[in-house]
Amino acid sequence: MRLHYKIAVIAAGFGFFLLLYFWGASGADDPPLKEVVEKTHERLLSPPAHGRTSARLSHRQEAHENRRKVAKVANRGGNVSAKPRQRSDVGRSGSRGSRAEDLMHLAVVACGNRVDETLTMVKSALLFSIKKIKFHIFAEEDLTEQFEKGLSQWPRPLSSRFQYSLYPITFSVGNAEEWKRLFKPCAAQRLFLPVILKDVDSLLYVDTDVLFLRPMDDIWKFLKAFNSTQLAAMAPEHEIPKIGWYSRFARHPFYGVTGVNSGVMLMNLTRIRTTLFKNSMIADGLSWEDLLHPLYQKYKNHITWGDQDLLNIIFHYNPECLYIFPCQWNYRPDHCMYGSNCKGAEEEGVSILHGNRGVYHDDKQPAFKVVYDAVHDYPFGENLFQSLFYPLQTKFLDTVNTLCGRIPQVFLKQIEKTMRAVFEQKVVRHVRPPHRERR
Repeated sequence: MRLHYKIAVIAAGFGFFLLLYFWGASGADDPPLKEVVEKTHERLLSPPAHGRTSARLSHRQEAHENRRKVAKVANRGGNVSAKPRQRSDVGRSGSRGSRAEDLMHLAVVACGNRVDETLTMVKSALLFSIKKIKFHIFAEEDLTEQFEKGLSQWPRPLSSRFQYSLYPITFSVGNAEEWKRLFKPCAAQRLFLPVILKDVDSLLYVDTDVLFLRPMDDIWKFLKAFNSTQLAAMAPEHEIPKIGWYSRFARHPFYGVTGVNSGVMLMNLTRIRTTLFKNSMIADGLSWEDLLHPLYQKYKNHITWGDQDLLNIIFHYNPECLYIFPCQWNYRPDHCMYGSNCKGAEEEGVSILHGNRGVYHDDKQPAFKVVYDAVHDYPFGENLFQSLFYPLQTKFLDTVNTLCGRIPQVFLKQIEKTMRAVFEQKVVRHVRPPHRERR
């Protein structure tokens, strides 16, 4: 009863904020306000008068001014597009340029019936992120057409904010069929990303069953937190050693006390390609590509979780190379089904939701499924509060008596925080009256 009361208080408190958003958002879409915003941008982009009259520039002067601005952007390293860059409905901020350093790279491997799940993951990344994203999608040949069809159906304002490349499933060393069967279909492909994506400096890899509940930009910032020896980042497999899988059952070396989970893995590929990794086979160390196959041959009869186990073995011998980020960046059913054991998620909310164990598609953990369904069903271009957050908040009330749903703020806090940022960016900033000009 007390839990339902808490939920009712949360819902009531947020209701007023929700009404403000609906009022402001609808106003922000009305033509009068839109005209005000356009006029404001026009004033900001117009050059100062410098003693001239306030009449418009001539066509020749306008053309000259536009050429000057394009040249200025080009000199800064920006990419000039023939079409204006569209703004998304989440009120994006920051530079309009698409400089190389502003492009984030995200990789995913999809085989079998994972197309819809993968597209939902991509959708969640695009809904909230600020910088442009390049998606590297590795898929079986018969799935390529499905991905192209799915990505091409998204509206233009959205498609202008990302790029993507499709790759076949390939393994540079060893037996391809053996690698494919290592764990889940094609999961071992992630081990070969540094070898295949030679022109990519840094990359975030995620499993298909991952959902972003805040901008991808925030986890991308961890790259700058790496010290001089760190070249990858993952979250612990578990927070409590006595109930962790690796600490109880592993028959091979693993990282730290509880091992790490590879479902969300941030990588500096340049460092990975240039590092010699210590191991139990050769004293001088091996490059990443030369290490994978002999490591698999040595431990293939002792590993259970395939490629994740191999990563744990690598970083067991090279712990100085790994950065550990908190559990809320890879939040799984294991963090709540045995009792809440991710303090970071309790305090800050889930940043990245990882629905392993198939929980998005069954009724074992309704809290995870409710979040997935809300993102999956959200129609692009609709009001985020009305068509995403409100249905999620309402349906989450039905999960509060379950193991993972009993602490609703864990799942809702980061989304609510993102919604507030949307509100402030799209509504508050636009409805604020312009400053009066001094006389």
